[in-house]
Amino acid sequence: MLREDASGLQAAQPGNPHTSANPGDHLIAALAANAKNHGNKIAMRERDRGIWQETTWEDYLQHTLEAAAGLQTLGLAAHDKVLVVGDNRPALYFGMLGAITLRAIPSPAYPDFTPEQLLGQLQREGVRFAIAEDQEQVDKLVALREQYKGLQWIIYDDPRGLAGHEPEGTMAFTELARRGRERLQAEPTLADNLQRRPQADDVAILLHSSGTTGAPKGIPLKHRHVLFAVRSAAQAGYFRTGETHMAYMPIAWVGDFIFTIAAALALQFSVNIPEKQETVQRDLREIAPTVYFTSPRAWSTMLTRVQVGIAESTPLKRWLYQRFMPLAVDIERARLKGREPGIGQRFMRALGELLVYGPVKDQLGLSRAQHAYTAGEAIGEEIFLFFRALGLPLRQFYGQTENSALCAAQEMGSVKLHTVGKPFPGIDLKISDSGEILVRGGNVFDGYFQDDAATAESLQGGWLHTGDAGYLEDDGQLVVLGRVSEVIYTKGGQRFIPTFIENQLKFSPYIKDVCVLGDGRDYLAALLAIDWEAVGHWAQERGVTYTSFSELSQQSGVYDLMAGVFAAVNAKLPEGTRIRRFVNLHKEFDPDDGEVTRTRKLRRGVIAEHYADIIEAIYAGKSDIESIAHITYETGETGVLKRHLAIRDVPVNAGAAA
Repeated sequence: MLREDASGLQAAQPGNPHTSANPGDHLIAALAANAKNHGNKIAMRERDRGIWQETTWEDYLQHTLEAAAGLQTLGLAAHDKVLVVGDNRPALYFGMLGAITLRAIPSPAYPDFTPEQLLGQLQREGVRFAIAEDQEQVDKLVALREQYKGLQWIIYDDPRGLAGHEPEGTMAFTELARRGRERLQAEPTLADNLQRRPQADDVAILLHSSGTTGAPKGIPLKHRHVLFAVRSAAQAGYFRTGETHMAYMPIAWVGDFIFTIAAALALQFSVNIPEKQETVQRDLREIAPTVYFTSPRAWSTMLTRVQVGIAESTPLKRWLYQRFMPLAVDIERARLKGREPGIGQRFMRALGELLVYGPVKDQLGLSRAQHAYTAGEAIGEEIFLFFRALGLPLRQFYGQTENSALCAAQEMGSVKLHTVGKPFPGIDLKISDSGEILVRGGNVFDGYFQDDAATAESLQGGWLHTGDAGYLEDDGQLVVLGRVSEVIYTKGGQRFIPTFIENQLKFSPYIKDVCVLGDGRDYLAALLAIDWEAVGHWAQERGVTYTSFSELSQQSGVYDLMAGVFAAVNAKLPEGTRIRRFVNLHKEFDPDDGEVTRTRKLRRGVIAEHYADIIEAIYAGKSDIESIAHITYETGETGVLKRHLAIRDVPVNAGAAA
């Protein structure tokens, strides 16, 4: 139901979720309740050397209290910031929650951050303690002490390469836990005292914006914010108590904190941690989670893997797939339009579940998924339909770090291809006169870390100004168009949103990244990075030889393939917003080069600077260019990559890519 508030703005009617203003309602209290009421149940599993190691809720609480007591002996105090860097590991979660117990504030960083990025975070937040996964992260932090003297202690999890010759000011997590355990044994009242320290209004986590336009902004989320978000989403049927979840998302991303910690503690999730990032797909199949969330890019990669696997399978399997998948897609497309399948289609769908759909879901590790989600950017219609056709209840949702990631989602029975659903109970949504999406609710943060100007701009009159453009449909479903700040005009005054066009292009499995140009120019053009795996398979099938990414990208057939993709998208766009020219880049956009954030958002200013010579050649009407690219390695060292690049026009009547 829609209503108008006092300002006359279009708004969605909020609900009334079960929440609590109790100061004692916090994450550590939820953990303690789980240990008391579900003590012997499995809270967490980690695959270590091929064997799943299990942690009960009683163990979970004990490890957290040991970490808290140990950190306190080292001097960690309330409101101190604790850098956390590494892949998903139980010790890092125990350490984060140990810090939270002391009312200190975990501040996660992406494990592939360069030393410069880590230094910036340390300096901005005055970090004194760090919890690191392994020697690689420890070495980076130890080296930074030359420039930042404030880092007193580095706690590490993996002892390989460190045991026996630890640098000064470092300590193994096992040693920290041992010290904490001894304190807990020596002080019988300490455990109870620690559990009572946190408050609902304490900052539970300090996350960070993507930094697309400058240094990342700190985004503090309090216990009451994240618990409100989780409970509101649970009331809307987003997930439920006792889900099986796999923790594979970066610890520095809000999605991991919300799913792996907040929702897991509030709703007794069983959290499963893969052995390493390279084994995620194998471990996913073994875990078979009941709730699964990933980005549109990852869903696209998954679809590409299925298509490649079918192409390389036996003739019988290919025939079955080609017979049953189009049927399932047609049925799902009709369902989304309100038409149910007939008896014959239902019979064939059931047969297909046995022969095709079930086995494919099993191979993907999604045979038990009852809640599957995508968010972060638009998902391609073909990708969305494919997974729903398999029988996965894939839905889109909308959220930001500033609103605890959980704001709106599609309801099970009202899924549309172009919307992201309705706001969760207790969360209010409206559209400003300028078309910006505004959010209000208990899930919304209270302001940026030490940035009053950004806070005043973002929070106005009790509403979070998301920076996203969108509108509400008559049934209350939200449609997101793109970033308000990214509305751009050509030289002739044509208005367009680059991200909208880019998302349409990235629906193709052959495109990994694309940057649409045109600000103040006569027409639109694009810089494109091919998808190495998908285009490589396409080339292999056609006998196209190549030895590197750059060589593959410059193949004439690959240019023809990309021209077809552009032409197909152009056919859906107004005349003034169609792509006229493009270049296949010789490298992907790289976060180490500052061209994209760690969540793959484009830094347009950096891209414009790095590829200025290519952009000028495009608009000068040239057919090729000898380009020099400056690259940055993970060590911080720089290099130069020189390549000859073709520049192509998009044929007006080119067909869609195969």
